Amino acid sequence: MQQGLIPNVSVDCVVFGFDFTNLNVLLIERNISIDGTNYADLKLPGDLIRLDEDLDDSAARILIENTGLSNIYLKQFKSFGSPERLKRKQRDLEWLRKIDHPEEHVITIAYYSLIDISEQRSSDLILSDNASWCPVHEVTDLVMDHMDILKGALEHLRIELLNKPIGFELLPDKFTLSQMQKLYEVILGTTFDKRNFRKKISSMKYLIPLNEKQVGVAHKPARLYIFSREVYTKTKRDNFDFSV
Repeated sequence: MQQGLIPNVSVDCVVFGFDFTNLNVLLIERNISIDGTNYADLKLPGDLIRLDEDLDDSAARILIENTGLSNIYLKQFKSFGSPERLKRKQRDLEWLRKIDHPEEHVITIAYYSLIDISEQRSSDLILSDNASWCPVHEVTDLVMDHMDILKGALEHLRIELLNKPIGFELLPDKFTLSQMQKLYEVILGTTFDKRNFRKKISSMKYLIPLNEKQVGVAHKPARLYIFSREVYTKTKRDNFDFSV
């Protein structure tokens, strides 16, 4: 194990990205060979905490190392501390031995992050060599207890989406109402009536229409909007409700 790390405390990050079609999660490929058989398992970005880091600093470091991005939405949502969380599969134990990690009780602090990965933002991303995006609905198996962490993050995201305007973190600076509706539908796993959805958001003073429309699209270009955090801060109510 590398020096300067706390062996029993880690941070794992669920990095969500929206591309106007799917809600995706950033996964890391873990390659291991056991008895001549090669395995390419998938895991969440994570690491042990350094001696000189607090939890938020550790999560921010993990994001920079795997995406190249900083100062993006990052929220701690739960800790996972089952004594068996690292030992669910034999090859998880083999991997721990190969990286000289003590087979001990390791508690992980889980964060989720939100990133716009549409075409206009993707150029800002610098993914690590073994990292890739995968639609959340296609993820069926991850190492150790990382499926539990992913499911927990998705549950928290859905709750937050209905109570805070965090969905705009997954959209570009300028977006259409159809793109916004698609975002909510994908994350919540439902379909909204277009008229009801737009009636609901018409009362949001922080959703600012622009005198601009889409360009370079095959269909009739739609008006673009922006989210004004300044207006939201001034006008938000104690109980934000986005149920449609």
